[in-house]
Parts: sequence; structure tokens; C-alpha cells
Amino acid sequence: MNMTEVAGLRAWIGRSVVQHDTVTAAPLRALAATLDLADDALPATLPPLWHWLYFLPAARASEIGPDGHPQRGGFLPPVPLPRRMWAGGELAFFEPLQPGDAISRTSTVDDVAVKSGRSGELCFVKVRHEVTGPRGLALREFHDIVYRPMPAPGEPEPVPAPVYEAAPADATWQRTVVPDDVLLFRYSALTFNGHRIHYDRRYVTTTEGYPGLVVHGPLMATLLAGLGAQGFAGRAARTFRFRALKPVFDLHPFEVCGRPADAHTAELWVRDHAGHVAMRARMGFAP
Repeated sequence: MNMTEVAGLRAWIGRSVVQHDTVTAAPLRALAATLDLADDALPATLPPLWHWLYFLPAARASEIGPDGHPQRGGFLPPVPLPRRMWAGGELAFFEPLQPGDAISRTSTVDDVAVKSGRSGELCFVKVRHEVTGPRGLALREFHDIVYRPMPAPGEPEPVPAPVYEAAPADATWQRTVVPDDVLLFRYSALTFNGHRIHYDRRYVTTTEGYPGLVVHGPLMATLLAGLGAQGFAGRAARTFRFRALKPVFDLHPFEVCGRPADAHTAELWVRDHAGHVAMRARMGFAP
């Protein structure tokens, strides 16, 4: 992209949109079932990151792009790079959300930056979300989106090959997850996520060049947050920060792992089948 194109994308900084929703119980029960949680495991307040079941995108069928996402433009800038991924995020929790709450979310484009990487040009878009409920500001979230070019057919892996971080072997808490087609489909449906990389095997392997279906970054983050909350049972979550380091596919099981970093913090990570860290997170708790 030239300087004029970059300036055009950065003109989206400061754009805002406000959405309204209600914390209904049905999506909570459905996600609990999807994550194989017992019926009595659902608490009276939303677990960390379960607010992603609300404020769902509702683009009309005629407004969907070839990758299953809504077409570019509108609230998010019209980045011309075709691959779009949720790279990470940071959240602060202030007040609990409960079933029946009327909630509002103000979303703002905080930043747009274009950089060069191993695989070519990259565009990073940072979005700030603030969710309020009957008790005031419930949470503040920064959502990092990365846009990348599509690989050419038969294109070899860029050189040098990426060096991935080896996952720690001393987890205090650990759970094995089998990311089968049903799990990925159900999570896509619950979040109304039409991105074809999560359920369309022919598209993801032939068009985007991945070896298998891609496990949702938000799904892995939700599993990590749940593991941390279980490890610090009875403590209210205050912060959660996560970063996706490597894609995970449905071809192998993966593990969500964690351990206490100190008396108020959990260190969490996803370990893929090769023993690499695919996602890393830190979660802070109230005293």
C-alpha cells in the first residue's frame, strides 16, 4: 500500500458505533454444552469472555464477502489484504454481567498501522469496546485484528522459517481439547461467525492454504480464561490479556495449560501437538 492508501485507512481512526443487547440465558446454556460443562457449572454471572456471545454481527447475506466475513468498509476500514485473523486482546473487568441485564457496547477504531512482515505487508487494526450494564461500566476490551496477504498457489514457506516458543512442561492445571468439526461448527454458530476457515475444509485448504480447519482464537482464549478462573476459584477476574502466536488446526488435539504466577495472577498457554505455545495469556484476580 502506498502512503495515500495508508492515510485513507487511518482516516477510520476514531469511528464509533453503539450496539444494544440483552444477556439472555439460552446462549449461555449452549456454550456450556459446547464446552462440555455440567448443567450446574453455569454461575449466576457471566464467566470471563462469555460476553462474546452478545453484540453479534448481523450482516445481510448479500453483504458477506468471499471469506464468509462481512464485506470490508463500514465500521472497520476497508483493508485490501484478504486474510483476517484475531491476533489477541486485552480486557479489564469492572462490574459483573447477569442474565436479564440490558447491555450496551460502544466500539471505537483506536488505531490502524501498516507494517512489513516475513510474508509481506501486514495491517493491524485495534478496536476498543466498552460494555455497560445496569451497574455501570462492566468491561473494557481492546481487540487486535491483523490482515495478511493470501499465499500464492504452491508458494513455499517464507525463509527463514518461524521459530516457535516451546511450551512450559510444568503446568499446574491442564486440559486436553479435541477440536473436532462439531466443536468448531457450534462455536461459529454461537458467535454468528461466518468465517469459512473454521468450518469449510475445501475453502481453508485450497483458497487460504492452511492444512486444516482453524481453531477460533476466541474459543482458545475462552478455554484459557475458564482454566484460570477454575484455578483461582472464588476470586473475581480483573484483567485478561492474550496473544495468538501460532494457528491451531483440527488435525490434532491441543492442551490448555496454566499455573499461578503469583498470588493474584495466572499464567496461561495453549500447547499444540508439536509442543509449541500457540496462545499465551495472563489473567489477574481480585484479592
